[in-house]
Amino acid sequence: MDPMDKTPKQIVKELDRYVIGQDEAKKAIAVALRNRYRRMQLPEEMQEEVTPKNLLMIGPTGVGKTEIARRLAKIVNAPFVKVEATKFTEVGYVGRDVESMVRDLVESAYKMEQDRLYAEVRSEAVANADKRLVKLLVPAQRKQTQQNQQENFMQMMRDLQSGKMPQGLASQEDEEGEVNDQVRNERLSVSEKLKRGQLENEEVTIKIDDPSQNNNNSSDMLNQMGIDLNDALSSLVPKRKVTRTMSVTDAREVLVQEESEKLVNVADLADAAIKRAENTGIIFIDEIDKITSQSKQNSGEVSREGVQRDILPIVEGSAIKTKYGFINTDHILFIASGAFQDSKPSDLIAELQGRFPIRVELNDLSAEDFVKILTEPDNALVKQYIALINTDNISVTFTIEAIRKIANIAFAVNRDTDNIGARRLHTILERLLQDLLYEGPDMQMGEITITEAYVEQKIGKIAADKDLAHYIL
Repeated sequence: MDPMDKTPKQIVKELDRYVIGQDEAKKAIAVALRNRYRRMQLPEEMQEEVTPKNLLMIGPTGVGKTEIARRLAKIVNAPFVKVEATKFTEVGYVGRDVESMVRDLVESAYKMEQDRLYAEVRSEAVANADKRLVKLLVPAQRKQTQQNQQENFMQMMRDLQSGKMPQGLASQEDEEGEVNDQVRNERLSVSEKLKRGQLENEEVTIKIDDPSQNNNNSSDMLNQMGIDLNDALSSLVPKRKVTRTMSVTDAREVLVQEESEKLVNVADLADAAIKRAENTGIIFIDEIDKITSQSKQNSGEVSREGVQRDILPIVEGSAIKTKYGFINTDHILFIASGAFQDSKPSDLIAELQGRFPIRVELNDLSAEDFVKILTEPDNALVKQYIALINTDNISVTFTIEAIRKIANIAFAVNRDTDNIGARRLHTILERLLQDLLYEGPDMQMGEITITEAYVEQKIGKIAADKDLAHYIL
């Protein structure tokens, strides 16, 4: 089944595995996703007219806003980018260009399309990689004598002095050498062993592109502006190679990557990435309430409203230049979120409000919600801690009374101090299990049960004292 073909009920069912409650938000976001699929079934001329219904999620921190959007992208296999609106308020200092969110989305789409196309050519790439591995495991006998190597080196130096590109280095590196009958027979034998998987743990030395060449901050800045100098530079300066020794299994994956690059048309890959980002991309703009003029900040009211006006044309629909080509943002789904504690959605500029027609309010978490969060999701916190402690050969079980006690403490501390939602559970569980996590590797006990009395002993008194709860929990 195509991930984009999921019905709203199927999407909500998937979200229920990871996010507790917030049914209204799940329904709204599932309908928005289904509408994208519906749009793709329309005639082309009508497709252009149907724009996505962007969402504004309103609710305190820790209630599931980001988790809903992140899980949603995985469910429908869509390119996804999360950005914080506050990062765009200080462009020129430490902030980022607003258009960079779209370029990041295209990078995500490019990686997804690359994985898809590489999977299609993998069998051929593996065959080519194995041929190279055979040659590396049984190298040919070099024809060059020491005298020829010295002459080659002197020619390279003369080329450098005259300002020419030295040719000797490349020819020496790529030289195959002499393949006699003995080498051929050895390679046939190694090839058979390779096919049978008998050499997977053997070590082989290969040359790969120097990874340090990719860690270039100036290159990142240019990429943010949609400029890619990699191709231009690679034509002027050959890529630096480094030698690494690794197992045949690891080396094969490196060589498969190189062979896949040769088998895939880069222009087709870039075009597919742009189309994927345009039609299925999701951009999640967090903390949008922090760029309203009413938000409590020390200064920068003009800057914050300026960021809104910078975001507006992207959400409305515009052509953004990326290193893979121009992308139109008309049909990208934008999901904005904010707590709106010190401001309200109407404090956003009117034009931006109009671009987020669907408003969804997420509810504060109740004590019962905390119980479900601790136990029901696939990645529930209690399950995580049980698995972590089990690595020390200690079996931990939580009684239902203990879990309810933890939930009640989390709810009470959120109510009496700052409401940080489900994130409060992380702090409480770490405090509760601190001794066990510290002493676990040295303990000889096989089974431990966390009871309500144990929870009360470890964190009950802290939670009851408002001053202690404020600083510790």
